[in-house]
Amino acid sequence: MSLYFTKEHEWLRVDGDVAVVGISKHAAEALGDIVFAETPEAGRDLSKGDDAAVVESVKAASDVYAPASGEVLEGNEALADNPGLVNEDPEGEGWFFKMKLANQGELDGMMDEAAYRAWCETL
Repeated sequence: MSLYFTKEHEWLRVDGDVAVVGISKHAAEALGDIVFAETPEAGRDLSKGDDAAVVESVKAASDVYAPASGEVLEGNEALADNPGLVNEDPEGEGWFFKMKLANQGELDGMMDEAAYRAWCETL
């Protein structure tokens, strides 16, 4: 299983051609207390960069972008009842959706965890 990060603060945990997608701990901390999360419907086709999900906090509303192209396999239904999962475990149980990747080449150029954490320190 490989872990990738984007400069938009999404992460992907990739196993074969399936990716679990969420927002990073850095993004969750910047947003503050999450009060609402909307995940995409299963079967939805996403292109890299598309608005895929919505997260709202006491500070702001933000889009979660598709870090790669593919088909949504499922949204994290637990977020509807407990959006605070994004704050509690942003890089684990607070994931937003799972997708079947259309083009693994889109992962090229994404950061690994060490590179992402180092990049965040420059922000």
